[in-house]
Amino acid sequence: MLLLIIKIVLAHLLGDFVFQTNKMVKDINDHGIKSVSLFTHTAINLFLLLLVTGFESKYLVGVWILGLAHLAIDIFTKIYLAKKVNAIKVLLIDQVLHGLSIAVFVYYYFPYTIDWGIVTGKNAIAIYSALIMLVYVSPIVIKKIIEQLNFTVPNNGLDNAGKYIGVLERLFIFLFVVMQRWEGIGFLLAAKSIFRFGDLKANKEVKLTEYILIGTLISFGLGIVIALLFNWVVSL
Repeated sequence: MLLLIIKIVLAHLLGDFVFQTNKMVKDINDHGIKSVSLFTHTAINLFLLLLVTGFESKYLVGVWILGLAHLAIDIFTKIYLAKKVNAIKVLLIDQVLHGLSIAVFVYYYFPYTIDWGIVTGKNAIAIYSALIMLVYVSPIVIKKIIEQLNFTVPNNGLDNAGKYIGVLERLFIFLFVVMQRWEGIGFLLAAKSIFRFGDLKANKEVKLTEYILIGTLISFGLGIVIALLFNWVVSL
């Protein structure tokens, strides 16, 4: 079963990310259901599925159904859904649906059971809670604390860039602490100092430097505390 999963996932990755060119994506966006590239992409995926399964007769029906499912999912996400939500959400929904279709395909040939305890157990709930705190709660806490400084941040950068940087750094910190790789936090802080504080120092933006430093230390502190709490809960 594992070998079949690896083969089908490989075919999907090749079809969706290697052999689907930017020109093909643009053609699908521009022409929708009438796009030649849409069906070319489907044909490529179908051929790759047949190739990785060795053209074995026992997989032929499943491969054709999976290929048609791929086409249906692409029509839904890349043509219909693309008009309603942003590109990132389209990509995520598209890949989740493809993942589910692959799971059904594999189940047809190798029936398996899902241990729902993995996604509903104590450790899973601890992970969900930690992610919510890292991604959603922490920015609000940091914002409320920073507001006490009464400092207006110059709006000359990318929209919400600071928020996304903070989320990413806390996720990295969480990962480093959980893996007991504390040196990674030092590397992360050093990298941020080089890229961010170097420019601020050169421009003599003292107040802005202090503002960002305070926010960074709070963000790092929250990331560490959340990770330690997670480790403690898991160890109970």
